[in-house]
Amino acid sequence: MTIQLGVFGTLGILTTVWAVVANRRLFAGGTVGRPAPLEVVYYAVGVLSLGIGWYCNVRYTHHAANASYWNYTKALFTNWAAASAAQDYTIVNLVLLPLWTIVDGRRRGLAIPWIFFVMSLFTSLAFSMALYLAFVERQVRYDASIGDGGAPGPVASAAPVRTTG
Repeated sequence: MTIQLGVFGTLGILTTVWAVVANRRLFAGGTVGRPAPLEVVYYAVGVLSLGIGWYCNVRYTHHAANASYWNYTKALFTNWAAASAAQDYTIVNLVLLPLWTIVDGRRRGLAIPWIFFVMSLFTSLAFSMALYLAFVERQVRYDASIGDGGAPGPVASAAPVRTTG
């Protein structure tokens, strides 16, 4: 294993642990209970995507002549079909994922929702999305268990709410 893979793997583990610790109220004290079936699906998809992604990344690192993040990114655009998928992935990962998780996560009351974007840089986009969706599932059940009825978290809206009077 290369040093780069070790560093990325360690940062992936640390960001995942950070997300769980920051949102520990969703996992502690039996408030939410056991994982719901949908939550289990999210975890399974996330772990599966992480395994497949890391398998491919390890193979790339050990088989490419100049394995680097820059060369990996350039390789995503080697033909028009790959470039089409790569631009989609890049826009989702670098623009839409952070906007979605930060805005929606704050609305729902998740602690440090930006961590899911940071996590995606060291794990995988699918793993981070799956973990975010699992956390949202737990947050909804947490709100219901404390009688909040799914009320929004600390930031109710990214835009001002207009009332007619």
